[in-house]
Formats: sequence, structure tokens, C-alpha cells
Amino acid sequence: MPISRRMVGTVFVGGALVLTLSALAYPAMLGVETTSANQDRVIANTRYGPLTEADRDFVVKVRAAGLWEHPLGLLAMQKGTTAAMKEAGEHLVVGHGRLDAACRKIAPELGITLPNQASPQQQQFVATVNSKTGKEFDATGVAIMRVTHGQIFPVIAKIRASTQNTLVRQLADQANDTVLDHITVLEKTGLVNFDANNFQQTTPPKLPKDQTTPPPPQPGTPVLTLQIPKGLEDLNTASPAPSPSAG
Repeated sequence: MPISRRMVGTVFVGGALVLTLSALAYPAMLGVETTSANQDRVIANTRYGPLTEADRDFVVKVRAAGLWEHPLGLLAMQKGTTAAMKEAGEHLVVGHGRLDAACRKIAPELGITLPNQASPQQQQFVATVNSKTGKEFDATGVAIMRVTHGQIFPVIAKIRASTQNTLVRQLADQANDTVLDHITVLEKTGLVNFDANNFQQTTPPKLPKDQTTPPPPQPGTPVLTLQIPKGLEDLNTASPAPSPSAG
């Protein structure tokens, strides 16, 4: 029986790339391990409602996600070999540019210090994808991004369901829309291996905290801004409507 291009792509992603993903290890997109055993502890009473450790960590980790997914999106726009891959890159850049603007707006209101660098693990994600070229670049980037985006849903849902802080609630709403949009455009590339993806999403190995924690910013350092490229300011990154399965 002849082997279709789609089958070749599936075998490629499900074979060699699974080894790459296992070697990298996957915590949740927004950071992985909790910084305290009591994430429900209120650390500040603000005019927007109480702020818990979980709320603060969520804002920090949304910011950290943008610090690696925004540059990865720029790489996809430059190095992607298909229109669908370049489109996915645009959505990553714009979606995280908007989330980042929200984080930078609410952080001073809530007394939260934002990182200027992604965690070492997240930086390695970008380096790994950037080291690839051609079809391998596309497949590696999609594999990493689809797993990490799939893992963030329960994190967002838990924050949205539990937070009493209105600013954090709004950020969770925006993050949920953005993540669903990104999952959708990544799946449109045709490179998602759902079996391998689901396994990686549900069995992430744990890494040392110093690998999964963004380093604190240097005192006095300006807060880095994730820019949205000209021409993409009006790109729709809202949660998409369901569509029939192609398979």
C-alpha cells in the first residue's frame, strides 16, 4: 500500500520526535511545580480582591510562557516551511503579545514582579526547535507547542474556578481563549500526533525547580515588552468556533 505524506509525517513525529520530547521532559506550559504547599494562602488584599500564591504564580507563569513562545512564534514565521506553520507562528506571537500586555498592566496593580527571562527549560525548548531546519523544524516546533498548550488547560481552569481576584480572573479568561486558538492553529498544520501528544501531556517527568523557574529580574531592569509586528495588530486570536473533524 502506498505511504501517504500524512502517514510519513505521523511516523516521523511519533518516532524520532518522541525521543526528543522525552529527553526534554514536559512540565506544564506555565511553569510546572508549585512554589508552596499552600497555594490558597492569601498574600495580599487588593482592591480587586484577595491575591493568593496561586494567583501570583499564575500571572508570573503566563508572563514566562510568552518569553519563550513569542520568540518561537517569530522563528516559525521565518523558518516555517508551510503557510499553516507560518500562520501558527503569527498566532503565537500575537496571542502572547496581548497576554503579555495584560500581565504588564495588572502586575503593578497587584504588586507582582514579572520575570524578564523564561526558565532554563523553556529557553531549551526554543534552542531545540531553532536547531532544526525544514520539515524537522516544523514537526519539532508543533510537537513541543501542542503538548505544552494541552497541559495548560487544567491550570487555567483551576485558577478561573477558584480565584476571587477580578484581574486574575480576566487574565485566565484571556489565557483560555489564547491557548485554544493556539491549539487550533497548531492542529491545522497536520503535524500533531495525537497518541504521542496525549501520552506526553499526561505523563510529564518532574524537573528540578531551578530548571522550571524563571530567574528574577535584575533590580532596576526595565520590563521587557513583547512586541506585536506591524500588520498583525488586528489578527483574531479569540477562541475559535468548533469545526468538523478532518479525519
